[in-house]
Amino acid sequence: MRNIFESRLVHRVFPCLLAALLAGCTGVGSSGPGYYWQSFTGHLSLMRSARPVDDWLADPAASPALKDRLRLSQRIRAFASSQLGLPDNPSYRRYADLHRTAAVWNVVAAPPLSLTLQTWCFPVTGCIGYRGYYSEAAAREEAAGLRGQGLEVSVYGVPAYSTLGWLNWAGGDPLLSTFIGYPEGELARMVFHELAHQVVYAEGDTTFNESFATAVEQMGRDRWLASEASPEAREAYQRFAGRQRDFRDLTRDTRRSLEEVYQASDAPPSEKLAQKEIVMAGFRARYAALRASWGGDGANVAGYDRWVAEANNASFGALAAYDTLVPAFQALFAKVAAEPGGDPWPRFYAEVRKLADMPKPERLAALQALAPS
Repeated sequence: MRNIFESRLVHRVFPCLLAALLAGCTGVGSSGPGYYWQSFTGHLSLMRSARPVDDWLADPAASPALKDRLRLSQRIRAFASSQLGLPDNPSYRRYADLHRTAAVWNVVAAPPLSLTLQTWCFPVTGCIGYRGYYSEAAAREEAAGLRGQGLEVSVYGVPAYSTLGWLNWAGGDPLLSTFIGYPEGELARMVFHELAHQVVYAEGDTTFNESFATAVEQMGRDRWLASEASPEAREAYQRFAGRQRDFRDLTRDTRRSLEEVYQASDAPPSEKLAQKEIVMAGFRARYAALRASWGGDGANVAGYDRWVAEANNASFGALAAYDTLVPAFQALFAKVAAEPGGDPWPRFYAEVRKLADMPKPERLAALQALAPS
């Protein structure tokens, strides 16, 4: 089973493409034009692999199972625009078989006594808390260098990413082999999340952007499952989502405990490190009990096992961007939906755009005021 969080951690590739075009040189260093060039060539290779879904459906060499998933993907794609107000454009109308386990590999890093991720800055998107590589070996080389600086590091495969709509003229973001086989609810969630990034994007605010897209994906997924999925698909997803929810609650509680340790200003670093080890030991003990309560085949929890074994400040810090502000966005949607005016989705997106236009501190304050206590 895949890591339950990896599909939510996305790599914004467009600024790298732009910089690569301007730089025009090779090599994959931790900084400089080589990094942008690998993004450009990696994305170009991905785009060249993509073919229209109708071509795959007409291809006698394509398996019946793949064709079924592609037909489902197009139903989901139509639902995204007709029912959720998401863009009706070329994205997710083509499919690419990448012959690998991830679209890109992301690298995140954090200090030993903080969950604050190291950031890298790019044109257009601003500063973000990860670096993406089309080669796993290059990602791990970058990770080794960051560990040499005394940082805690996590490397994870990413099954999809968004170009923020900038490349719809070239065919848009394609469906990929790295996620086409996901459970129905997960496939729908993935498409909704990535399309949401084409609606609103606030430069340099990963938490805002990812929390917004996560709120859209969750509300959209629930609507899809309720109105479009079969009873069997709904039942299967409920089992899947139950484990996700349990694990997310556990990691959120652990993150809060780590933050309390790190924010204790009067404690010396040695004491904080000792308290950190206690929190992490408690996290692994709670996970062991949770895993036992799930029962079933160990293969179904392999992704959770791997995440827990490798958990550190970087991996916990990466999770924070994807759920911290979700309740606020959900509350904003409920507020808009309760007002007269017809379809709430366009009005919801308009309100989110207003937030994106605010200075970052004002934006955060406005969202915190919306969030349920």
